[in-house]
Amino acid sequence: MAQLVLRYGGKPFVAPSVQEIPFAKNEEVFRWATRLLAGEFDLLVLMTGVGLTYLRDALLERYPQEQFVEALRKLTIVSRGPKPVAVLHELGLKSTIVIQEPNTWKEIVPVIAERPERRIAIQEYGRRNPEFVAALEELGAQVTTLEIYRWSLPEDLEPLREAVRRILRRYFDVAIFTTSIQLVHLLEVAGQMGCAPEVRKALREDLVVASVGPIMNATLTGEGIDPDIVPGHPKMGILVRAAAEQAVQVLAKKRHIPQQ
Repeated sequence: MAQLVLRYGGKPFVAPSVQEIPFAKNEEVFRWATRLLAGEFDLLVLMTGVGLTYLRDALLERYPQEQFVEALRKLTIVSRGPKPVAVLHELGLKSTIVIQEPNTWKEIVPVIAERPERRIAIQEYGRRNPEFVAALEELGAQVTTLEIYRWSLPEDLEPLREAVRRILRRYFDVAIFTTSIQLVHLLEVAGQMGCAPEVRKALREDLVVASVGPIMNATLTGEGIDPDIVPGHPKMGILVRAAAEQAVQVLAKKRHIPQQ
């Protein structure tokens, strides 16, 4: 991301806001694997490539990889975008269905609605998605979710704190968000610093907010922040290019700067 910003003439400040932590205890994974090997699932939804990688590595503590692969081979596999597909390829497997962009859970539901499988397992990402589960259950599905890792604040919070300080000073012109947990953690740290309302106000009124994807857009809107720049396709390169092309005009309007 920083290199893309530099390429378009910007000065990036990168504040890591999230780390993915595998669950230390894998008992839930092993219980899930017992059901997988017993043939209790018809369809598996893979939400992330990193989650599938963690799942594979956890199961290698107890099962041969070939046993895991053969169990997956019997399932209909739905991949949310290309990243799980790459991990499947490493395992010698193919995805039955690949959900195209913006590849959110809302695109997955109508695909599954057209399928006959109703014993469904979901490899979750860093947090649960009860709306997705409820939508599948309305189709008559028996849904089992499996959390492999969780999203956590980074160990070093100083870059994120500095981002908060700079947002408050209007040091930045543009804030780019690519996943909802970034905003959640930014506001969490701002709350710890006693200035979350001020950060929301700055993003709403004084910075250009660039966002990618409907989930990110909805998260911003839920915090009272309307995204200013939303690219037509949820790709990082397209997002940065759109920000580079539109930021000056949007910033002038938000800050009431007279146009030459």
